This record gives sequence, structure tokens and C-alpha cells, in this order.
Amino acid sequence: MKRLLIGVFGLAMLLGPITWVWAEDNPVIGTWTINLAKSTYHPAALAPKRTTVTNTAVGDAIRTLVDVVDSRGKAYHYEYTVKLDGKEVPVTGDPNRDVTSIRKIDDYTYEQVNKRGAKVMTTSRVVYAKDGKSRTMTTKGTNPSGLAVNNVVVWDRQ
Repeated sequence: MKRLLIGVFGLAMLLGPITWVWAEDNPVIGTWTINLAKSTYHPAALAPKRTTVTNTAVGDAIRTLVDVVDSRGKAYHYEYTVKLDGKEVPVTGDPNRDVTSIRKIDDYTYEQVNKRGAKVMTTSRVVYAKDGKSRTMTTKGTNPSGLAVNNVVVWDRQ
């Protein structure tokens, strides 16, 4: 038993710095809030009042926690854990989608596809500023009500 504990501790000590280095170099990691003054939503009436996203490194994946106050003032929380490999993962708590996938295009650009059931609802292109202070998410598709979505959302790092 003692050997097992030493082995587990040793593995944790070995892998811990790898996760830390990966997180340090990854622009996705951090807390982000929507800058409504710089963002455009279509339809504009559906713009949220507030959204905060917190991304943390979990091994070679990213855990995303999102807190939203929607256009009607209703608060909700959703989350998922995803690798940047384009494979679908479940989303819990989001009324607009039940699976998502994120694919890394380059060091600062990512593509996210959101589905509800088997239907693609939206596709987003997320571009992180090289200075790490902001990101811009361009989203196109349809919402669950069937309305066309065409949003350009600017996020500020907290």
C-alpha cells in the first residue's frame, strides 16, 4: 500500500507541472466576461444582460463553467469539459444545446460547434488576442426557436 501511495504521489508530481505549463501557454484558460458595448447580437433583443465564462485546465482538457443572466433577467449556469480535438461532449444546464465540440485551428483560433439533439444549432469561431486581454466570438446558426443567429461577441479577460 505504501508503494502505491508513493507511486500515485510521484505521478501527480510529474504530471502537475505539465498541466500548469499547458495552462500557462493556453489563451483559453482564464475568466472572461462579455463586453456588451463592443458586441453585436442579431437578434439584438436576445443579447444577455451578463455572461461570465471560467475555463480551467483539467489534464489535457478544459473545464468550462458559464454563468448567464439572459435578456429576460433569468439566471442559469451550464458547464462542460472538452478537449480541443473536435469530439463532441455533453453540456449540462444549457437550454440551447446539449453537446458541443471545440477544434483548435491555430494557437489563437478555435471553432466550436453546438448541437441540440442531432441538429447543429450554431457554429462559432473564437479568436484570442495575442496580448491575451480579449477574445472575439463570431457565431452563426439558429436558436431553439428557429430564429437566425449572427453574433459578434467581444469578451474581456478578468
